[in-house]
Amino acid sequence: MSNKNDVPTNVYDIAKALLQSLKIIDPLTFYHCCRVGEYSRRLARDAGLNDYEQKVAEFSGLFHDVGKIVIPQVVLHKPSKLDPDEFNLVKKHPEFSEQIVQVLSEDPFFKDLLAPVRGHHERVDGTGYPDGLSGDQIPLIARVILVVDTYDAMTQSRSYRKGLSADVAYAELGRFSGSQFDPQLVKVFLQAHPLWKKDHDPETNDKIIKHIA
Repeated sequence: MSNKNDVPTNVYDIAKALLQSLKIIDPLTFYHCCRVGEYSRRLARDAGLNDYEQKVAEFSGLFHDVGKIVIPQVVLHKPSKLDPDEFNLVKKHPEFSEQIVQVLSEDPFFKDLLAPVRGHHERVDGTGYPDGLSGDQIPLIARVILVVDTYDAMTQSRSYRKGLSADVAYAELGRFSGSQFDPQLVKVFLQAHPLWKKDHDPETNDKIIKHIA
C-alpha cells in the first residue's frame, strides 16, 4: 500500500463525478455509501490504522456499492424474497463495483481501493463472496467495511421493514463475530461507535455528503 502523500488532492471531486449517476438512480444506495465511507474511516482510525489507510477505508467504503447501479431497481429493492437468479445477480455487485473503480486505478490510491471494494462481502469463516476468502486472506479494510456496512444496513428503515435499534444491531454484530465478522474489529466498533458524535440518521450531517452531494 502507498502512503498518505499519495491521496489525490481532488479525490472528493473524482468521487462526486463517479457517484453522480448512483445519486440520481438510487439515492438510498448513494446515501448508504456515504455513511459507510465515513464509518469505515472512523473504524479504521479507532482500530489504529494510519492516516493513509483511513483514507483508503473511507473511499473503499464510499465506492463499495457503486456497482449496484447496473442492477435493476426492481431487484435491489424487491420487498419479497429474491429468487436464486436475482440473488446471484445481487451477489455480483462487489465485482461490478471493482470494475467501475478500475477505470481510475492508474492512480496508486485508487488501485489500493480495488481489493477492499471487491472483498467487502467476504466472511472470516470463508462462506462469503465473490472469492470465498477467509480470515486474514480478506483485506483488512474489506473486513472494516463489512462491519460498518452491515450495521448501517440493519439500522436503516426500508419500505418493507423498519430499521433495527442500535442495541439490537450491536447484538447481531456480536452474535456473528468470528464467523461473519473479524472479532477484533467488532470489539473496536462496539466500544467506539456509541462515542461517535454522528449517528446513522440525518443524511446531511455526514462529512462525505458535504463534499460530494
